[in-house]
Amino acid sequence: MISAPLADGVIDVHAHWLPAELFSLPPGAPYGPMRDRDGALYLGDIPLSIPTRAMSDVAAILGDMRTAGVGVRVVSAPPFAFPVGGVPGAGSYVTAFNEALSAVVAGADGRLVGLGMVSLDEPAEARAQMERLAGTEGMAGIAIPPLHYGRSLDQGFLRDVLTDAEALGLAVLVHPMQLSRPEWSEHYLSNLIGNPVETATAVAALLLGGVKEQLPRLRICFVHGGGCAPGLLGRWTHGWHARGDVRRHSSRPPDEGFGELFFDTVTHDPGLLRLLTTHASKDGIVCGSDYPFDMAQSDPVRFATDHGPSAAVLTSNARAFLGL
Repeated sequence: MISAPLADGVIDVHAHWLPAELFSLPPGAPYGPMRDRDGALYLGDIPLSIPTRAMSDVAAILGDMRTAGVGVRVVSAPPFAFPVGGVPGAGSYVTAFNEALSAVVAGADGRLVGLGMVSLDEPAEARAQMERLAGTEGMAGIAIPPLHYGRSLDQGFLRDVLTDAEALGLAVLVHPMQLSRPEWSEHYLSNLIGNPVETATAVAALLLGGVKEQLPRLRICFVHGGGCAPGLLGRWTHGWHARGDVRRHSSRPPDEGFGELFFDTVTHDPGLLRLLTTHASKDGIVCGSDYPFDMAQSDPVRFATDHGPSAAVLTSNARAFLGL
């Protein structure tokens, strides 16, 4: 919940933080622990091309906000910290992260807001974690992956998480996991192609699965401008009208439901951001940065306001997403 006033200025809804003591990542994490090597951050043996302090040091986050003209930053765990391994003990990691994040937010004078994590294998545990987040000052919601055990937001555990989030009034940020596939093993394609495809899959599952119709009060945001979704929305809508199997779980075409979702501005392409704004509601575009990763929008506020809504609209939309 957020009852204390936030700082003035544009709200960046998509940024990451993880304390150094949790660099070990949850049990069963597929990528290995994070490590500091002479001030540079590694995921296992993979260089992340960012300074370690950019991920873990709150002073570095606040300094970047001043440089970028960001008034408030909404921080969540990096996606490789999501507890997707299905190994016992992940609940303790989730609790440690949520408690550490709430402490950081509490000491930031309204400049930081938190999105916590939930266990992704134990329904009762996840519900209890979400109930605690809903009652914790400065924590506005949760961040989740778009896919889990071969299912997306319309089925299984993630679908249940969305139901609980709506009931508890928690915002939901959907962040891709950068899942690997053999054909994406080179050229960073697991990120450059994989991330947008994961997100588009989740948007399609939400709309075609009728999830937003069933959960009308759900506040859900998709990062990276919705990935491939803006460019595929017309195809999905045509398929909905043309095929009974496409529309069997939803009562309205996807282009109607698209306007009820939130999307951030991390598109790296002014034309794509303009396309997104033609499909999404004017109330659904929020500023994002993807700080501190190498794929971050380097000047997030300027990019968003030059090619999308005004600063005032972006801020108003973000406040709505956060439930203010």
